[in-house]
Amino acid sequence: MSASLENALERDEQKCGAVFRPHPASQNIGIDHVYGFGSIRSKTIVIWEKAEDMLAIADPADLDQGPRTNRSATTRMCAVTRQVRPIGELIRFVVSPSGEVIADLKRKLPGRGLWISASHAAVAEAVRRNQFSRGFKRDVRVPASLAEDTRQLMVRSAMDALAMAAKAGQVVAGFAKVEDALLRRQAVALLHAADGAADGIRKLDAAVRKIAAGSGGAREIPVVTALNSAELDLALGRANVIHAALLAGPAGRTFQQRSQTLVRYQDGGQRQDS
Repeated sequence: MSASLENALERDEQKCGAVFRPHPASQNIGIDHVYGFGSIRSKTIVIWEKAEDMLAIADPADLDQGPRTNRSATTRMCAVTRQVRPIGELIRFVVSPSGEVIADLKRKLPGRGLWISASHAAVAEAVRRNQFSRGFKRDVRVPASLAEDTRQLMVRSAMDALAMAAKAGQVVAGFAKVEDALLRRQAVALLHAADGAADGIRKLDAAVRKIAAGSGGAREIPVVTALNSAELDLALGRANVIHAALLAGPAGRTFQQRSQTLVRYQDGGQRQDS
C-alpha cells in the first residue's frame, strides 16, 4: 500500500472514529486487505462476519461428516423442522453409489448424512420440499415413496429382531401360552397383531392390567401392536400368529426398541409406547 493511501486512510479514520483492521476473512480468500471508509467499512466487516457465522453453522447442521462422527453425537438438527433433537428421534439419510437417497437406520452407511425427524410426515415433507437435493447440495434421486419405503425398512428391522428373539427362546406365541407366561410373571412384553380380533386382545390386556395393579404399578408390561398378523407369521415362522409374549433377554430388548421407533414413525413422532 502506498504511503499516500495509508495517510488518507488514517485521516479518514480520525474523522469518522473508525479503526482500520485487516479482516481475518481476507486471508482465507487470498486477499491481502479489505478496505473501506468510515461507516461503510464497519458495516461491511459486520456483514462479512455474520456471513462467516452462517456458513460455519449451515453445513454441520444439515450434513454430518460421515458415520464415524455419529458415535459421540447425541443430537442433530432436523433439516425439515430446523429443531435440534436427540439422534434417537431422527433418521439419517445418505446417497447411495447410484445417486439415490436411502434411509440409514443403523447410522453406519458411508458418506455424509442428512437428518430428518423420525416421522412419516416429516420424511414426506422433506420429499415435497426437495430438501434432499438442497441438503446434499447436488442432484439426487428421491423416490416419491421414500416415506413409505422407510417405514417398510423399519418393519423389516423389527421383524428381524423378533426372529432373533424367537431363535434365542425369548418368544412364546398362541393365546394359551401367552396367558400362561403372563400368569407366571415371565413375560416382559405382550404382542398383539395390529389386525387381531378385539376379544382376545381384551382378555390378555386385562391380565396385564391385573399384574400392574397387583404390583402397585411397579411391574407394567408394555403392549406392542407394531406388526400385523402376516408380519408376525413371517418373523416367527408359523401361521396365524395373533398374540405373542416376549421373555427377558437382550434380543427381546432390541425388538422392543425397534418396535417403539416404528410406532413413533407411524404416529408422527409423538407416541412413545409400542
